[in-house]
Amino acid sequence: MNYEIKMGDPASCVDVLLPAQTPLDISHHSPAIRRPLADQMRTAGTRGVMATGPHRRILISYPRGMSNPPGPTFESGLDAWRDWQDAPWGRLRYAQAEANLARHLSSGPSQILDLAGGDGADAVRLARLGHQVTIVDNTPGMLAAAHSRFAEAGLADCVRLIEADATDPRAYLGTDTYDVVLCHNLIQYLSDPAAMIIAARSAVRTGGLVSVMAINPASEPLFRATRDLDPAAALAALDTDEAMGRTFGIPVRHQPAERVAQWLTDNGCRVVGHYGIRSVNDYVRDNERKQDPEFFDALLRLELALSDRMPYPLIARFYHLVAEAEH
Repeated sequence: MNYEIKMGDPASCVDVLLPAQTPLDISHHSPAIRRPLADQMRTAGTRGVMATGPHRRILISYPRGMSNPPGPTFESGLDAWRDWQDAPWGRLRYAQAEANLARHLSSGPSQILDLAGGDGADAVRLARLGHQVTIVDNTPGMLAAAHSRFAEAGLADCVRLIEADATDPRAYLGTDTYDVVLCHNLIQYLSDPAAMIIAARSAVRTGGLVSVMAINPASEPLFRATRDLDPAAALAALDTDEAMGRTFGIPVRHQPAERVAQWLTDNGCRVVGHYGIRSVNDYVRDNERKQDPEFFDALLRLELALSDRMPYPLIARFYHLVAEAEH
């Protein structure tokens, strides 16, 4: 019997106990997913990848003693994530998100819920502005890093950390509601992203804000063509919403901004801001130049200027939607 590795919750490739030597079929995925996923499994301890037939069906057999196929996790990618955050492109992402939110946040202290908030990189910026934040994440290492980040910033009293599944906020929040709910870089990892939007809306008060950020699918072909110099991969990316996450090595499924905006509208929210994050950076191949402080400052000013000027948000690496909960 062959078991399929399905797109969905990224930590659970297969949710059954598999006998030794069980072949796992990933042939239904696009080439963009199959190649890196197969490589990951080989690295994790598989006996090899067998490709047969006209469609190059890929079967992966796990060695004896391995009861379940290994899955990449956010815990194992924490060091790479920190490196990404510290790089110029990571700093651009957080600076732009903060600037976008600043246009909509009230002047007084707000109660902010950060779903899958990881190590608190978004939340600590908001705490510095005087807001109280609650971070929910299911990765202990991420929450430990968030604790350290807030302590080092002298903001330990401004944060509450909850280790839980971010997709079900009612399970740990009860009837609590927040002024702002962040759902940043989360929905692409979920099998039911629409349900995540419903859950985020349920946790925000009427008149409050829901902030959703995700990779812009339209950027994927451009990224592969300009940065990877791979026009064939760029062409293939036009016809799939699947990709392999570069930092954590976890399969993702991109959702276009228009679809997410409709989910927000369907759940009683009005989109009041549609921003692009990194409209230019990801198409500039000279990463060394970005390390220069003067160049970086000029690039940041440009990115901030382009963030809400159409059509530039339409090609940005990330889209950022801010919606008001009307009812």
